[in-house]
Amino acid sequence: MSYDASTPRPSPVDPSSPSDPARVLRGRSVVLRAATHDDVAALVAIRSRPEVTDRWGGADDPAVAVARELADEGVVGSVIELDGRVVGWIQWYEESDPDYRHAGFDLYVDPATRGRGVGPDALRTLARHLFDVHGHHRLVIDPALDNRAAIRAYEKVGFRPVGVMRAYERGADGTWHDCLLMDMLEGELVDDPSPDDHAP
Repeated sequence: MSYDASTPRPSPVDPSSPSDPARVLRGRSVVLRAATHDDVAALVAIRSRPEVTDRWGGADDPAVAVARELADEGVVGSVIELDGRVVGWIQWYEESDPDYRHAGFDLYVDPATRGRGVGPDALRTLARHLFDVHGHHRLVIDPALDNRAAIRAYEKVGFRPVGVMRAYERGADGTWHDCLLMDMLEGELVDDPSPDDHAP
C-alpha cells in the first residue's frame, strides 16, 4: 500500500527543531534518536566493519570518522536503534532554496542485522517525518551504482532511479566511481513493509 498523499499535512517545522536532542522517531521496529556520547563506541564498532568502511571510508581511524559525522552541522543525524541496541546511523540534509527545495539521505547499518528490515524501516520512518513535519515534497538518495543491495532496499521504500552520476564519488581506493541518483515524491512512499524487506 502506498502512502496516502491526501492525509492533512502540518505546517513545516521551525528549522531550529531538527537539532532538538529530545527528538525521537519510532518506526515499526526501529527507533531514530539523537546521538549521545554513550553511542560513540557502538558507532565506531559498526564503522569498523569492512562492509561499512568500503562504502563510507574512515577505515584508518573509524573513531575520527564518527566524531566528524557527529560534529557535522550540515546534516541532521540520528542513531538507529533496534531492540534497544544501536545498529546504525542515518542522516539527512536539505536544500532550502524554495525553488529547489528537497531533502537527501544517507545511512549505514550494522551488517550483523542484515535480513531484519532495519534499513527500509529507518528510511520509511525518516521519510514520513520529512514529508509530514518538514513539508518536503521530494527526497533523494545516491547509492554507489554497484551497491545493488542498497538500491533494492531503497526501491522497497519507494525511491525510483533517476539516472547515473558518472565518476561522482571517490572511493577508499582513491578511484572515482559512479552513483545512482534516486528520488521519491510525496505520495510515493511505500508505507507498508513487504516480506521482501527481510530478505538478505
